[in-house]
Order: sequence, then C-alpha cells, then structure tokens
Amino acid sequence: MQTRGWFQFEACLSPAQISQLNEDVLKAYGIRREVQIKNGVSHSMGGTAHHTLGAGDSLDDFINHLPLIEVIKAHFAGQVILLNFGATLNQPGEKPYTHKIHRDIRAFSPDYFLSLNMLVMLDDFTLENGATKVLEGSHHIQAMPSETLFDSHATSLTGKAGDIVLFNSSLAHKGAPNQSSGPRRALTLCFGRPFMKPQMDWQSFIPLETQAHLTPLGRQLLGFNARMPKNLDEYYQPMDNWTFKADQI
Repeated sequence: MQTRGWFQFEACLSPAQISQLNEDVLKAYGIRREVQIKNGVSHSMGGTAHHTLGAGDSLDDFINHLPLIEVIKAHFAGQVILLNFGATLNQPGEKPYTHKIHRDIRAFSPDYFLSLNMLVMLDDFTLENGATKVLEGSHHIQAMPSETLFDSHATSLTGKAGDIVLFNSSLAHKGAPNQSSGPRRALTLCFGRPFMKPQMDWQSFIPLETQAHLTPLGRQLLGFNARMPKNLDEYYQPMDNWTFKADQI
C-alpha cells in the first residue's frame, strides 16, 4: 500500500452476496438515473449511482458488516467514517466522467492519511470489460500525471467478482472503456477520518426505519458517533452522552 498505493484482497464476498448486491445496485441506479435526468445532470453520468444507501437492502447490510474494517482502521490508526458510497455499472458504449484521470481527494497530504478508497468487484474485472486503471506510486506526487504518462504506465486492476481493492485516495486512477457485451459492476466507497465532512448528510438521508437496523459498526461508519451538538443542552452532557464521541479524534 505504501509503495504502490493499492492492495487487492481476494474472495471477500460469497456468490450469494454478490448476486444480491448486483440486483440492488441496479435498483439503486434506476432511482438515481431518474433524478439525474430530472435535474439536467445526466450528461456523462451514465452507469454511475451515488449514495446508494437507505433502502434497507444488501447495500445497507454491506455497511453494517463491512469487510476489511480492521484493515481500514489500522490504515488510519483509529476510527473512520464513510465519506461516500457509490456504484458503477461501466456499461458498453458509455463514457462517464469516471473514465477521466482523477483522484478522489483534492488535498495532498502524503504523511497524514485523510481518505481511503474501496473498490468492490461485483463482476470479474478484465482488460476487455474495462478494469479500473491506476498509476502506481502517483499518490507520492502532488502534480497530476499527464494522459500520456498515465496511459503508458498504468496498471489494470483485474480480478474476480468478490475481490476488494483498497487504495490511497490520492492515487491517480480512471475507469476504462468496456468493450465486452455486458456491464462491469462495482461498488466504490471512500472512508475518512471522523472530523471530515461526508458527501451526504447520512443521518438525515437514511430513513428512520433503516437507522433502526444499523449495527454499532454501521452507526460508526455513518457518522452517528461524530455528530455536532445542536444546542447547549446537547453540548453540556456527561461523556457517555456526547454526540461527538471521545474516540473519534
């Protein structure tokens, strides 16, 4: 992870879990695609679904029982929260914005980890269907690489459905065109330190009925242990009642 900027873990999900996640990703995408079109932001967003939580399905269960959580916490040497949770279908013929070289964090902080990406393969990732490409070692260099440099030195993250890749959010990467006949689906998550702002107000976004089924891990990841007090009464409380728990720093 330190040298290359990424590490792959094999066979993290069962076939049944992969099948259910794929089914729920398609439902989530349909809902989000309607909103993208309605609000006039559908251009270059084909096959992308953002903030795919709250339906009380396998996607929420994934957070409640997140694989590799101890590895992620060790990376940060402490607690983490979920900054975003998306999904990509990478369908043949589409050219979403994710096919451009990018990083998933703007701040450059090589000696203090701020965020970590998780890529969950829901289909086999192959050269033909557009396996994600990364430029190894680019997380050590502040300047973004040119397209020529990236394309000539990039590594394709091939693997099997159920594999998970963790990578430094400063690692330059992009999706590749899908030249197969089917989608290349994946979950894309980003984790950060509890003092950071997630891309979605999870406590307001997640329906109350879904909140009722959150595990302690789910509550931690969705920021329920790192909330700002709303008033003086919430602020002046015994430590056990703090909205921003002591272990979140």
